[in-house]
Amino acid sequence: MLRLLYNGLLYIALPFIPLRLWWRGRREPGYRAHVAERFGSYAARAERPVIWLHAVSVGETRAAQPLVKALAARYPDHQLLLTQMTATGRATAEELYGKDALIAFLPYDYAWAAHRFIEHFRPRLGVVMETELWPNLLRAAAGHGVPVLLANARLSPKSARGYARIAALARETLADLAAVAAQSEPDADRLRALGAYDAAVTGNLKFDIVPPDEMRSRAQALRTLWGDRPVFLAASTREGEEAILLDALAARRIEGLLAVIVPRHPQRFDEVARMLERRGFAYVRRSEGRPVPADCGYVLGDSMGEMFAYYGACDIAWIGGSLLPYGAQNLIEACAMGAPVLIGPSTYNFAQAAELAIEAGAAIQVADAAGLVGEVARLVADPASRARMGEAGLAFSVAHQGATERTMRIVERLLARRGG
Repeated sequence: MLRLLYNGLLYIALPFIPLRLWWRGRREPGYRAHVAERFGSYAARAERPVIWLHAVSVGETRAAQPLVKALAARYPDHQLLLTQMTATGRATAEELYGKDALIAFLPYDYAWAAHRFIEHFRPRLGVVMETELWPNLLRAAAGHGVPVLLANARLSPKSARGYARIAALARETLADLAAVAAQSEPDADRLRALGAYDAAVTGNLKFDIVPPDEMRSRAQALRTLWGDRPVFLAASTREGEEAILLDALAARRIEGLLAVIVPRHPQRFDEVARMLERRGFAYVRRSEGRPVPADCGYVLGDSMGEMFAYYGACDIAWIGGSLLPYGAQNLIEACAMGAPVLIGPSTYNFAQAAELAIEAGAAIQVADAAGLVGEVARLVADPASRARMGEAGLAFSVAHQGATERTMRIVERLLARRGG
């Protein structure tokens, strides 16, 4: 009955999908491209056996880098197919993998569209990143004998309670997975409780991402533009957080501080610019590529794909999405670049990583924006504490690597079952 209800709701939404794509395309033109793929119709064809990996958006697409590299190295006779749901996710995939993989949108979860997708590409294996559980897609894959691995899987207590309300459908969906590679034991336990079997703990793939050398040199270039002054980075900020942060910074001025604000979503760059202008704050856009005057207190990080460079160029990094209940963005990249990390109270997307980073001395958790700015002021005045946190972050990052190889062992087992 729940599956019937789920499909019924999908069909009610069907007439509104073109309108939604058009509406989102006003700010992100990528939503108006490749629309046929959203319904399972594809022009591209693979000439080799396909391994398919799905990463819904930018974060998951970047997190997949070590796994994509390992798959390409271990199975050079296969064609990699990467799918996304968001326009920015697809643009990121094309930037990172476009020369070596097919890139496409995953269809919406209509049974007929899912079957068309599976029949068109006929993957030998599917790898779905994190929490992308689409009932009709997984049923279509299982029906065609395609094993699907849920990789880098995480499930917060809040999400688990949500799935528990549709327990029968969740159980059916999880049963269609061939295996689960969970980030942590609590994630695996919550997935098992909902009906997943063959759930192993492999760790977080994000620890295996190695900062590119280019980002280190770009960090030095950024620091030259910013000048010899303390730099506070607000990384991957979410809607509502910038205003809270700007007000807190204005209430407690820190001598000489340069605050670099990098919104999570590019469509919000201009919105944050207007926010700075309304408050009368002088700022320089990263995209201008010019030195920041000494009397200018803000930089708007309006660029994509430079987060490692931002972390490498700052003295203190706060991880966005954690002041308001968004669950936080990725703090592992900051630790990997040796940046002292501050994080707010909301961390459910990276609960274990945040807890371990705090225990390791690589991160400090704050309760609110006032506490955040207070901690920034303290660290600005204490270079030795910053150095200890940065060293702890580097050690923390190295200590938790290895998820890629553990995940690849599951991939090899699933492909061996299919005779290859």
